[in-house]
Amino acid sequence: MNSLWLDQRERGSRRLILCLTWITLRLGRGLSRVFLYPICLYFTVFSGGTRRISKEYLEKVLRRRVGSMDVFRHFHTFASTIHDRVYLLSGKHRHFEVRIEGEEILEPYLEQKRGCILLGSHLGSFEMLRAHGLFERQLPISMVMHEGATPNLNAVLHNLNPAIRPRIISPGTPDTMLMVKERLDLGELVGILGDRIFRGDRAMVCTFLGQPTRFPEGPLLLAALLRAPVILFFGLYEGGRRYTGRFELLSEAMPAVRPRSSDDLRPWLERYVGRLEHHCRLYPYNWFNFHGLPHETQSAHLHPESPLLVADGRIR
Repeated sequence: MNSLWLDQRERGSRRLILCLTWITLRLGRGLSRVFLYPICLYFTVFSGGTRRISKEYLEKVLRRRVGSMDVFRHFHTFASTIHDRVYLLSGKHRHFEVRIEGEEILEPYLEQKRGCILLGSHLGSFEMLRAHGLFERQLPISMVMHEGATPNLNAVLHNLNPAIRPRIISPGTPDTMLMVKERLDLGELVGILGDRIFRGDRAMVCTFLGQPTRFPEGPLLLAALLRAPVILFFGLYEGGRRYTGRFELLSEAMPAVRPRSSDDLRPWLERYVGRLEHHCRLYPYNWFNFHGLPHETQSAHLHPESPLLVADGRIR
């Protein structure tokens, strides 16, 4: 949830990622998963910053001291979902056991061709939900996401399924809000991750895992300005080939808010953060934000009076 993640250099060259992808598709999921162990061991031993962030999070969510095996398990869970993305984007989604809970929440909006915002997080795998929607249900799903932090990985994954690329909307550009509105007007689903702060974002402090933590207001303000329904989603990795997708209704239509008033958004953001923490407690190793949590005392670079960035520009 820290904007400094944009400054961090991606590990792994495109050639290496291509090689691993080729091995994954040729050897099959079972054999190629063997490579995840040395990769995760490398990060556990040599990536001190990432190891520290993982340990800090795990001790909060597990409420106990954690060791290297806990950190390794955390990294391996993350690596497993990245590995599975290769198969999901290659159309091999039937290799997985996917259980969907709360899908009936979507049905009235789909029948009315009324667009919804799917508000997610870095807990679990959005790719699993996107693959289920696109391939199993033929649902029109777009995603607002920043691709600048991992260009090599994204380039390789997009080549596996070029049809995905036009459905990605870049945040913070002059056209973003307009593009989101167009997709919603067409009755499409638009996914946004609500737990990462970009430069210039206005943030609100909520209690997360027992500590005051900053969360961006932008995703919910965008939904309020567009009067869009907001549905929470979690794509949770259960281990092996098993995933569980969960949908929860946050708001049938976000009420109008005053652009510079955080108080109007606070009940909705606190509910989102509460549900996020609930699922973190249930699936602690599914938390894939390895850039650290922006605690209130660590976020001086986010000035409280900074302009609020809402997709298509700054609300002053």
